[in-house]
Amino acid sequence: MVVKTIQDNIFNSDLKHIAFAINVEGLNDSVFAGQVSRCYWPELSRCGEHAIGTVLSKKVGEKTFHALVCHSLHNDCGTNQSEIIKECFDKIPANDELIATIAIGTGFIGTISGVNFRQIVCGMHDSIQKIVLYAGFSLEEVSNCYNYEKKKKDLTKEKKLML
Repeated sequence: MVVKTIQDNIFNSDLKHIAFAINVEGLNDSVFAGQVSRCYWPELSRCGEHAIGTVLSKKVGEKTFHALVCHSLHNDCGTNQSEIIKECFDKIPANDELIATIAIGTGFIGTISGVNFRQIVCGMHDSIQKIVLYAGFSLEEVSNCYNYEKKKKDLTKEKKLML
């Protein structure tokens, strides 16, 4: 569940866990994953293919970076983005510690890949983990986003039942 939002540089976070998205193709040399690979985890930039839902982790000093395999560079992101994000976050071995993350899917690669940030927020919010979102959004905006998507999903289910 998203418990807090912060507008700051995530690399300055006091939190011990930092989660972010990577692609199934294992080509992670740009955007946020690229920053992580250049500064902390060089082998991540060309880590090879991994299945959707996989979580790769690496401890660097006091921090553990968690790469969430949650999208493809070649296929659109699909309709189950919230489930994939939830699955990935739930796999992080954080031992009830807070996990810092960015606004996954709002950058260039996410935008051209068809990421639905509202779905990503739903997955984060439904996770068993306590997540701190480093983004320019308030906690109220994140909650409203979650509520909107859940209401939309419930209406879609009702409509299918009526047909």
